[in-house]
Amino acid sequence: MSDYENKIIRKRIGVYGAVQGVGFRYRAEHAAEEVGATGWVQNEPDGSVTMEIQGTEEQIDKAFLMISQGRYVNIEKMDAKSIPLIEDERAFRTRE
Repeated sequence: MSDYENKIIRKRIGVYGAVQGVGFRYRAEHAAEEVGATGWVQNEPDGSVTMEIQGTEEQIDKAFLMISQGRYVNIEKMDAKSIPLIEDERAFRTRE
């Protein structure tokens, strides 16, 4: 693998569409744990979901593929930006 494929990054992602009340946060937590990514996910008052996910680009892409395959999940738009890593983060969790 190249250095690029092994590079750990962190993204803050706003997810819009049918993403609340459809198991999005549960799927996000399960997918992140499955691929070995860390971070958190939470519902927002406007009906969107905010997520911070840390891992390799490949881990993040795999997690989103798993999330988007949810039966009722319908992602219409995502805004993503790279943010600083959080050292020593060990898990992915759902924030209330």
